[in-house]
Parts: sequence; C-alpha cells; structure tokens
Amino acid sequence: MKPAWFGGLFRGSRPFWLGLFAITWALSTWSFQLYKALDARWIIRFPASLTVPVDQWISAFMAWLVEDATFGLFTFRDLTRFVSAVIEAPYDLVRALLIDGFALGQGQQAVEVAPSLSWIAVIAIIAALAWYAKNRALAMLAAVCFAYLAVFGQWASAMVTLASVLIAVPIGVAGGLALGIVSYRHPWFERMLRPLLDLMQTVPVFAYLVPILFLFGFGPVSALVATVIYAMPPMVRVSTVALHSVPEDVIEAGRMMGCKRRQLLWKVLVPTAMPSLMVGVNQVIMLSLNMVIIASMIGAGGLGYDVLTALRRLDIGGGIEAGLAIVVMAIALDRVSQAFAVRKVRARPDPALPFHQRHPLFASVAALTAATTALGVFIPGFRLYPEQLTITTGPFWTETMEWINVNFFDTLEAIKTALLTWLLLPVKRFFTGIPWAWGIIAIALAAGRTGGWKLALMAALMTLFIAANGLWAKAMITVYLITVSVLIASAIGIPLGIWAGQNARANTVIGAMIDTLQTLPSFVYLIPVVMLFRVGDFSAMIAVVLYALAPAVRYAAHGIRSIEPEVIEAGRVSGCTERQLLMRIKLPLAAPSLLLGLNQTIMLAISMLVITALVGTRDLGQEVYIALTKANTGQGIVAGLSVAFIAIISDRILTALARASQQRLGVGQ
Repeated sequence: MKPAWFGGLFRGSRPFWLGLFAITWALSTWSFQLYKALDARWIIRFPASLTVPVDQWISAFMAWLVEDATFGLFTFRDLTRFVSAVIEAPYDLVRALLIDGFALGQGQQAVEVAPSLSWIAVIAIIAALAWYAKNRALAMLAAVCFAYLAVFGQWASAMVTLASVLIAVPIGVAGGLALGIVSYRHPWFERMLRPLLDLMQTVPVFAYLVPILFLFGFGPVSALVATVIYAMPPMVRVSTVALHSVPEDVIEAGRMMGCKRRQLLWKVLVPTAMPSLMVGVNQVIMLSLNMVIIASMIGAGGLGYDVLTALRRLDIGGGIEAGLAIVVMAIALDRVSQAFAVRKVRARPDPALPFHQRHPLFASVAALTAATTALGVFIPGFRLYPEQLTITTGPFWTETMEWINVNFFDTLEAIKTALLTWLLLPVKRFFTGIPWAWGIIAIALAAGRTGGWKLALMAALMTLFIAANGLWAKAMITVYLITVSVLIASAIGIPLGIWAGQNARANTVIGAMIDTLQTLPSFVYLIPVVMLFRVGDFSAMIAVVLYALAPAVRYAAHGIRSIEPEVIEAGRVSGCTERQLLMRIKLPLAAPSLLLGLNQTIMLAISMLVITALVGTRDLGQEVYIALTKANTGQGIVAGLSVAFIAIISDRILTALARASQQRLGVGQ
C-alpha cells in the first residue's frame, strides 16, 4: 500500500503515470526485437542521415573566432591576450607575496629581491581578520586551520590555491554585483539573463573548460576564468534579490535627502543590502574552492593538482591529505566570510589617539609580519614551516584502506554484486532500451502533465537536441546512473532527515556528518571508492550518493521542523499514534520540502556524475571528459549542453510538482 503523502503528490493522475510507465516499459523491453523484426535501426538509434552536426559548427566557429575574427583594428586573439594580462598580473603578484617571493629575471638567472610573507605572518593575518570580523574564538579557529596546512606539509600548495581564490573571488563578486545591479534596474535584462545563469550552473564544468582552454591556453589564467564563470551566478542572483528586498521607505528616505541615482545606489541600496550581499560573497568563495581540483586540470596547480595526481596514482593517503587541506581552508574562509556578513558596525576610536592605539590589531599584525618576514631571509624556518617538523597521515589512510580491503573484501563484493544484479543492471536495461522517439514523447507528456504545454514544448526540444546529436544512448546511461544514485541517496537521506527533524541530538550528529560530506571536494570521494570497488558504474554510483546525500537530509529535516506544532498537537488530540502522525500529517505537509530536496539531490548528482567519468562510466560525462583531453570544443559544448538540458528538464518538472503540492496544501503562498 502506498503512503498517503506519496500518492497525494500525483492525486488524480495515477492512471496517466501508470499508463506512461507501462508503455515505456513495454517499448524498452521489446524495442530490440521490434528493430530486428522490422529491420528498422532508426527505432533504437537516431538516423545518421538526420544527425545535426552542431559540434562541427561550434568547432568551426571557435576556430574562426580565434584565427580570423577581427573587431576594427584588433583581432579576437588580441582581446584574449589583454584579458590574460589583466588577470595574470595580479595573480603573479599575490602568488609572489604568498609563496614564490619577488625576483628579477626568469629561470636559473632569476635573482630574488624580496621574500614572500612568512607562514607565521599569513596565519596572523587570517586570525586578525577573523578577530576583526567577530571575536577571539573565530580567530583561534582560523589560526588553527591555517596552522594545520603548515604542520601537515600542505603549505606551499595551499598558498597557490589561496592566490587563485584571492584573485577569482573579487572578480566574481564585482562581476556578479554589476550584473545584479543591471538586473535590478532593468527587469528585461534579468529575464534575459536568467536562462544564461541556469546554463552556467547546470552545464558541467568540464564542458566550458574546453572552449576556455582553446581561447586562453593551458595555465592559471584559463583556470581563473573557468573559476569565475563557475562561481559568479550565485552572486548575480543574490545581488538581484538583495537589492529588490531593500524596504521602499528606505529608498524613499534616500530620495527625500536629495540623493541622485548613483548616490542612491552606492549610499543607500548597496549598504542596506550588504548583509545579504555578503552571503553571495560567501557562496563565491566556497564555489571557487570547490573548483580548485577541476581547474588544476588546465593549469591551476595547488591543492587541486595534488588531489588529481593522487587520484591518478591511486595514492589514497596523499589524496585524502590534500583534500582535507582544501576542507580546512574552506572552513576558515567560510566562517570568516559569514562573520563579515553579520558584522555589526563598531564605534570609531578617538582620532586624537596615536595610530597604533586606534588600530592595535592592525599595528600588531603589521609588526609581526614585518619581523617574521625579515627573519625569514636569514632563518628558513620563519619563511616556510620546517619540513622536519611536518606530520603526515598518508600512511594511516593507506593502511586503513588496505585493512578494509583485506578483511572485508568478500562482504564488499557481495554487496556490489547484489546491487548490480538487482538494481543497477535492471534499471540500466530499462533506460537504454527506450526508443529515442518514444523517449521524446514520454518526456514531453510528463512535462506537460506537471507544468503545462510550454514546459512540454521546452522538454521535447531539449530532448530532441540530445537525440539529434547522436547522444541518446549515452544520455540514457546518464539518466540511469542519476536515477539509481538519487533513489539510494533519498532512501538513506530522507529517513535521516526525518529523524534529525524530530530529535535534537540526532540533528547535531547528522548535521556534523552532512557538513563534512558537503565540504569535502568532489574528487576526494573517488579515491577510497575506487580503492574499495575498482572502476565502473558501481563506484560512480557510490561516489554520487555520498556527494548528493546532503540536500535529501537537509530538506527533509527542514520540512519536518517547519510544521506548526499546533497541527501536530491536533493530530495527537485526535488519537493518532506516532506512526500515523508521521504518515498522515508530517510527511504530507513536508512533501513540498521533500520535492525540493529531491530536486537539489538530482542537481548535485548530475554535477558529480561528470566527474565520475574519471572512473570509467560511459555516459555524457565521458563525452565531456574526452572532449577536454582532445581540446574538441564542439564535442565538449554539445555534450555539456545535453547534461544541462537533462538537469533543466528535471528541475522544471520537480519545481512544478512542488508548486502544485504547495497549492494543494495551502502553504508557501
């Protein structure tokens, strides 16, 4: 018997959904036999004569753009060189300041003229920023996090990564704020920009690494451009919403004081929206750190390169150590940026006092920085943390994984075999057997049933794009892996979220676990999974489940906690048992949150699935990765757009279901 809350999501539509599934299952089961009987290959594969060579068109356009395009007196290559110079100059400066030092000349002829900041100075600076933003406790946390980087031998790579973040974040914030301001002032621009932002957030990162690599070449500039594109969309959205949320009476007061349009923006709107804008800054920082491993594939270096190298060597100890270093840095920068978001304005010191008394924290850090950096010229231990004092946990992680392999190999193989036999392979056969023509019709029918004819048309066109580019088979493998991963993540995450939503102690423990999963870089999941299960679909599925678990838990817990206590009490008064309360009151009311959590789980699963191409999946992610290795711009963009279209279709359908559920329950209006 179906739970009442689940059936309620599709109330009045059960015959439609059951019929759609039955037809799809029948066609999937008999499509190959039908093809052989009718000698009609087009049933299972889009006709080659009708395939649209979009990838070739894109590649030809990119070649023309780089080699022949001119704009007046300048070529497009002049533009890319200018952009490279604008980005590379501050990046080299920050990197020299943090780790490389300042030198004249290049290579072996280079002569150092000034040292980089000492590791003690960098820790002091981040601690001082944390203290200024909030309090002494946050300063201690930030100092411990950065000291961890030094003690565990990750300092040099961490400073290269920090240099990338310190350049990418200001560019992303400034660009996002500028676009947000234009969107606020011109609604038509916001409507035009929204689909582009959707694409930027749903197209796999690998897909736009290909054209960026083609335009800017291999190196840190390409990595920084890719990082900015990846991290900017949340800042645009947050800026637009924050400016729209400024109270009208505040704006009116600014006008009454005689503010001109520009003054109203920078002296009223932006300062009032600053707490919300800082949330966007925090998101840019976290996404920039999330990008460091992928960016290392095109020359970023740093901790991301260390993780990637460890993955290629299957060095679990080195990979986990470098991954944990990214997590530690992310924690410090996240907490400090969050503190700045809610920081209260403090009283200004007496201007009659000497500078060092008005700004004791700044003066102390400046003195410490100058002293330790100067000492670093003569005493290497002040410049870089002494190598002989570093600690490594690499052997521990490696030995732990070997012990698990030796002692639990049979158990792990049995679990893997059972899931492959009874879940993964049947689902794979179902999706890969669906004829492309019926697949387009079925998706259009499902979209139309949930969101109307406009959504049906959009879904049909996007699905046709995938089929017409010869990617239907790989797209179905992508959908199969997403379906299985999301099913398992939801089966684990929703019960955990329900438990956390009803039990404070469970919420603390589960929340800490989910925070850890969310802060670990996506690549880090692949290393232990491959060591335990080797390459293939099963390993990809496990990594995707771990990465995509968090929203299923969080949204389920939020949905349960947001139910009014009076409603639950009314159920108890009516004589409901705890099980009846859960099944007939809590879950139906939490259904919109559960659907939103499912939506976000799918989005994370899709983003992770492209990365799992490194462990042998044969889906659209592999197409994108192959395009990156061959620098095939057209192939990468078409495959990336196909992944994005799958994400957009699922997002729109689930959003429509959530909206219908809210309307039926009378919540979220």
